[in-house]
Amino acid sequence: VQLQASGGGLVQPGGSLRLSCAASGTIFTIDAMGWYRQVPGKQRELVAHITRGRMLQYADSARGRFTISRDNAKNTVFLQMDNLKPEDTALYYCNAIITPYSNDPSRNYWGQGTQVTVSS
Repeated sequence: VQLQASGGGLVQPGGSLRLSCAASGTIFTIDAMGWYRQVPGKQRELVAHITRGRMLQYADSARGRFTISRDNAKNTVFLQMDNLKPEDTALYYCNAIITPYSNDPSRNYWGQGTQVTVSS
C-alpha cells in the first residue's frame, strides 16, 4: 500500500491550496483518512480527519478555513485550504487506516509529505 500526496506549494497569505492523497496497492477497505502537519522542532499534529462514514474532525486552527473530503471510489482524500496564514507553513502528511486483506488487521499508513509554504 502506498499513499501519494500532492498539491503543496507556495502561496500568499489569504490564498488557497488543495491537497490530494491517493491510496494504491492491495486495499480491502480504508477506514479513517486524515491530514497531519509538522514543522521542524515540533511534533506532528492533526489537521483534519474523516472516517469512512464521513464523520469529520478538525484542529482548532483549521476549523472554518480547511475542508476535508474523500472519494471512497478513488481511495482519495482531499484537503481544501482557504485563507491560508503564514503559521500554516509546514510539511503536510496524509494518513490512512487501511485493511489490506479481508482477514487482516487494519494498519496505519503515511504518505511522503507535501510542503506548504505561506509567505508574501
